[in-house]
Amino acid sequence: MPFYEPRDEGEAAEIVGAAAGRSERLRLVGGDTMAGIGRPAQDEATLSARALSGVTLYEPAEMVISARAGTPLAEVQAMLAARGQMLPFEPMDARALMGSAGEPTFGAVAAANNSGPRRINAGAARDSLIGVRFVNGRGQAIKSGGRVMKNVTGLDLVKLMAGSWGTLGLLTEVTFKVLPVQERVATLVFRGLDDARAVAALAAALGSPFELTGAAHLPAGIDGADARTLMRLEGFSDSLAYRIGELQKLLKRFGAAEILDGEPGVALWNTIRDVTPFAGTSEAVWRLSTAPTRGPALAAAIGRAMPARWFYDWGGGLVWLAVASEGDAGAEAIRSALGQHGGHATLIRAPDAVRAAVPVFQPLSQPLMRVTQGIKTAHDPAGVFNPGRMYAEV
Repeated sequence: MPFYEPRDEGEAAEIVGAAAGRSERLRLVGGDTMAGIGRPAQDEATLSARALSGVTLYEPAEMVISARAGTPLAEVQAMLAARGQMLPFEPMDARALMGSAGEPTFGAVAAANNSGPRRINAGAARDSLIGVRFVNGRGQAIKSGGRVMKNVTGLDLVKLMAGSWGTLGLLTEVTFKVLPVQERVATLVFRGLDDARAVAALAAALGSPFELTGAAHLPAGIDGADARTLMRLEGFSDSLAYRIGELQKLLKRFGAAEILDGEPGVALWNTIRDVTPFAGTSEAVWRLSTAPTRGPALAAAIGRAMPARWFYDWGGGLVWLAVASEGDAGAEAIRSALGQHGGHATLIRAPDAVRAAVPVFQPLSQPLMRVTQGIKTAHDPAGVFNPGRMYAEV
């Protein structure tokens, strides 16, 4: 199978243009750490962004950074950390969960809209993405956005590319806004709450003026420990001491909270970010999004239908779910429960046969599918980029 690794955007455009001319279907990859997400590949060749590497712009005072798509994410994060800055949205490292090797890349963060626990405070990756360069399916190099956030009219290509999973174009460069690293990070840990009370506590905290940057719940046994309800706060030490005290008063009906500082708290949030309780197992893993207050009822409904394990992020609005990978990996029961409680589901990890047989991403209504197909045709008329990765019809 042909493997293409362009050294610059111009070479990438030539490769794509030639592939479009002969209707050669391309699998787009960066570090290949999330290759198992989506429907199985229907490609004839691989187009890699790994050689498109290097930071092209970093202005700490303007809090903006640009890098080519194949730049290792760790390289960007190290450069930011040296200046006391960070990516706001806390992208996950999927390698443990997916059992993959390789190196996560900067472009893949945008392509997957890769957003972790801090999303409840800072928004998703797409909310910080302010500029992209990419090669479309005609072999044309396109630039959209810039170095500052601004309102736009018409089709916002920057936001469109975020979460498109390489189906609309090969990202060659991305630009993100960044934020300062906070002086202190502390996590309140409430122990022994059941799911419903835990989500009630998270809702009360998120509805307060004390600005959580993380809100998660690990049910009993999920990682071999007792149930823990977690609330992260960040800021200047004096401000944080006050906010922690006031939050403890607000939540006293849920019991006393332990305070975690330093590395133990960081490690705990990394566990949630990277879904490590489900790493190294043969289970299928689903990512369910719903209204936070409906999370416990949704999980309970699925738990009545089949053996399942789960935990919560985003105040209960994100449910990570592990079930047996046999059959349809619970797809029918999960989407039936979602029909009752609201939300949508993405199958993150499952054997190829399962991912080929069931919808991996949330099924679209016919009107939305027509819009999706129209966008795909406009950007990739020959259908060369990651065909069928998100939907069989696209």
